[in-house]
Amino acid sequence: MEFIDLRSDTVTRPSVEMRRAIAGAEVGDDVLGDDPTVNRLQKVVAEMFDKEASLYVPSGTMGNQVALKTISQPGWELICERECHIVNYETGGPAVHSSLMINMITTERGVFTAEQVEKLVRPANIHAPITKIVEIENTHNRQAGTIFPLGEIKRIRQVADRHRLYMHLDGARIWNAHVATGIALADWAAPFDTASVCLSKGLGAPVGSMILGTRDFIDKARRTRKLFGGGMRQAGILAAAGLYALEHNLPRLAEDHEKARVLAEGINCIEGFRVDLSRVETNIVIFEVADTGRDSNYISEKLKEKGIGSIPFGGTKIRMVTHLDVSMAKVKKAVAIMAEMKW
Repeated sequence: MEFIDLRSDTVTRPSVEMRRAIAGAEVGDDVLGDDPTVNRLQKVVAEMFDKEASLYVPSGTMGNQVALKTISQPGWELICERECHIVNYETGGPAVHSSLMINMITTERGVFTAEQVEKLVRPANIHAPITKIVEIENTHNRQAGTIFPLGEIKRIRQVADRHRLYMHLDGARIWNAHVATGIALADWAAPFDTASVCLSKGLGAPVGSMILGTRDFIDKARRTRKLFGGGMRQAGILAAAGLYALEHNLPRLAEDHEKARVLAEGINCIEGFRVDLSRVETNIVIFEVADTGRDSNYISEKLKEKGIGSIPFGGTKIRMVTHLDVSMAKVKKAVAIMAEMKW
């Protein structure tokens, strides 16, 4: 039975051409700074986002945590959205690694406002933590890949400037926001002091993320990466996949967005399933199954038995993600199979 894997865009596998790039990569010792392929990747990504420098790290989680550790002091407070990745999927990293307090904003679509940030900034007081960092996830995983509007980010930047706050971008899927809106990557990154962007999701590389910021920040982040065990040796074989992905797989993210729209509209026509189509902005579809009388674990397991991969997203919600390894034909086949199932 064919398995249509819609669990995540992280399940993508290197293409034959990407494997050739990996096999032919020129390598050195990146911890010593002399892996030419890693150095080239770091230069290319920094230029794409118009930042002074970038640093290759094994994962998006490490990218976020290295960035936060590098810019913070223990006891500082970080403002972020309640459903964001650093809170829900990074094993308590801000507290464990950086001793940060977290002040979370509850939202409907993963987007908070400058006014909400302003209200949470604590006045100077020896009894309170020091509010010092604002983190934004764009696009937002748990909010169905919604895009945080650049206009609001710029307004939040004004608040940050008034209160001397750092701003960090969890841009694991910022590529999707770029392709969906046509807004340049450099424009998305400009309001942020630091950023983490992922190569191993929609872009299809097997491993790796990049941290971006000033040259001074990256020099310090390199030490933090070493502290976290993220210094790799002949990492050029992995960096080569990232370079290939950036050259060949970035524009085609629009195809994933189209597939997600077809998937969402198809699911929304199935009795017992509901999709908020207004949230389908990129490549993530989250649908509600409460009307079936079943929970998400049950539905997801039944889908798996029929050859469709999905992720239970808590309670009665299920997530599916389109990507380069699932064609439009397979998306339509998945919808057809789901429509025939009895719940």
